Amino acid sequence: MNRTIGLIWAQTPEGIIGRDNTIPWRVPEDMAHFKDVTFGHPVIMGRKTWDSLPVRFRPLDGRRNIVVTRQADWSEAGAERAGSLSEALHMTGEKSVWIMGGGEIYRAAMPFATELMVTEIDADIAGDTLAPAIDRAWQTDAADWRESSTGLRYRFRRYRRVSQGSR
Repeated sequence: MNRTIGLIWAQTPEGIIGRDNTIPWRVPEDMAHFKDVTFGHPVIMGRKTWDSLPVRFRPLDGRRNIVVTRQADWSEAGAERAGSLSEALHMTGEKSVWIMGGGEIYRAAMPFATELMVTEIDADIAGDTLAPAIDRAWQTDAADWRESSTGLRYRFRRYRRVSQGSR
């Protein structure tokens, strides 16, 4: 079995993925895409990402929710705690897994990633959290630009690792 260790995020052309622990835009089509891609797979996130999810959506249904935190006594209904990204990946065994943020977790996970699913948001939006850099170790397929029901343009890009360059 080929295990996918995927990272999934949305970003602006400047690489902004968040502001004040929130997503600074609204693209419902991206949320639906996120659910389609991750449903049925474990998802790994940092504690701040968990905290940023609306309470009514925690835990994310149809997915094993693993939260990486250094807080040894942290516990939330529907989530499993891991003390490190390495521990979280070990907890999933050989199953394919999706890493859903935030910035620190993405950067730590890049050397292990086999696939990136990136939604590009065509907007100039300020933020304080950046996506990890994507180097030449990745090959991409980009879909055509679409217009969201909110008026923002977006497109999906799937990256697959083609070399061991950053591992």
